[in-house]
Amino acid sequence: MPRKENNYAFIDSQNVNLGVRTLGWQLDYHHFHAYLKEKYAVKKAYLFIGFITENQKLYKRLSEVGFELIFKPTRIGPDGKIKGNVDADLVLKAITELPFYDKAVIASNDGDFYSLVHYLQEKERLEAVLSPNKKYCSTLLHAAAKGKIYFMNNARKELAYH
Repeated sequence: MPRKENNYAFIDSQNVNLGVRTLGWQLDYHHFHAYLKEKYAVKKAYLFIGFITENQKLYKRLSEVGFELIFKPTRIGPDGKIKGNVDADLVLKAITELPFYDKAVIASNDGDFYSLVHYLQEKERLEAVLSPNKKYCSTLLHAAAKGKIYFMNNARKELAYH
């Protein structure tokens, strides 16, 4: 029986993508969206992602499976890599949307989300933190989640692209 909550997911796409890839697998975003909906009663799943013009097909596929994309402008860093830090955008969205959802699911390994997770936990509005990789999960994030942290590798069979 489906859960009745109205939960929202806030996903740091680059962190999640790189996190599972370091474990040797690729996330199937269609399965991931269904997993969020079924396991955590997620009604809206915001995917925070750096915008790169050449990735239009990817953005279209992500939207078609149900993610609401929040784009961050990108730039080329001094190392020549594309940068598009979404952390502040994710935190701002999670707080401004707070009146509209019951609980939040945060997907990231990043310790920069410590304050957000701690705040949501204090307000009893945290459903879960989904860490893509236990080895690289911030100890601060782990502590703030207070037992509501789950590692995506444990759901690899359900989430991996085949």
